[in-house]
Amino acid sequence: MQSFVCDLPAYRVTFGAGSIAKLPDEVKRVGGTRAVVISMPTEARFAEDAHQRLGALSAGVYAGVVSQHVPVEMLREAKEHAQRVGADCYVVIGGGSTVGVGKGIALETGMPIVAVPTTYAGSEMTPIYGLTEAGVKKTGRDRKVMPKSVIYDVNLTLSLPPHIAAPSGMNALAHCVEALYAEDGNPIVSLLAEEGIRALGRSLPVVVKEPENVDARSDAQYGAWLGGTVLGAVGMSIHHKLCHTLGGSFNLPHAETHTVILPHATAYNRDAAPEAMKRIALALGTADAADGIYDLIGKIGAPRSLKEIGMPADGLDRAADLALQNRYYNPRPLELGAIRELLQRAYDGARP
Repeated sequence: MQSFVCDLPAYRVTFGAGSIAKLPDEVKRVGGTRAVVISMPTEARFAEDAHQRLGALSAGVYAGVVSQHVPVEMLREAKEHAQRVGADCYVVIGGGSTVGVGKGIALETGMPIVAVPTTYAGSEMTPIYGLTEAGVKKTGRDRKVMPKSVIYDVNLTLSLPPHIAAPSGMNALAHCVEALYAEDGNPIVSLLAEEGIRALGRSLPVVVKEPENVDARSDAQYGAWLGGTVLGAVGMSIHHKLCHTLGGSFNLPHAETHTVILPHATAYNRDAAPEAMKRIALALGTADAADGIYDLIGKIGAPRSLKEIGMPADGLDRAADLALQNRYYNPRPLELGAIRELLQRAYDGARP
């Protein structure tokens, strides 16, 4: 076996239906005495429930997260609110956007986070943060932004509509796909990634068809946990670079962008990462990795084209140019013409 380094960030996870009841204990465990609960307005009911559960440990609710790409102005507002109420801890309830705000605050203040995910984004398991300023999304890695404790309660995902659950799960699957051909990958991460693809591939179609199926929802949450774990352990490549470019520069919806781009980014690396492609296809039960991902998107009724999620056709050239800035690792060399073709096929929703 080849030599490798496996550097998995340390974290604590509480998994299972009803585990939100343990929130006060987890806040105490991370040293919190006054926790501000952060959420989007659409998840204010979860935030209010958390506030009630925390009792004297709560410093109130901030339900002002209104953007998917963490603009620095919104981050500043959330941080100032937390400072006004004297918070020493943050409970973030929601998807990647809400977790991202908590991370941004932790990056500047060093205060601990307890995360309660309600989607399958996986951001809660990573030291990766992203901030958008002047229309450009910048990302970084710092372990002090990682939540000290994560609570996965499947009951909080049951109200997630299928049209949101489906692309959210594809976002998690994207983490697993790119982990399998990461420059710093290793056998342990590859096992987690393959299992994550398997769990998401079998559960997402059921989640869409049977939204109240707790077992399928739990399986999807398990896959998302694995996806977030590998995202935090190894570097990502062209898929994530393209998605960050499209999201930050064209304000496209995060999970839907991941969904549309994934089969095309996978096809781009098809010949350069044959072992990864075999594992992806095996986990999905298909003959070809990119085709299997494209077909899965069809099964779950998620968007297949950039056009339908708001990408302007006249922005494709700029997106291709931006994707080549700040060169990064990818199994296949980055070629402007090929990336532009990738984006065109994604825009049209064509089979990869």
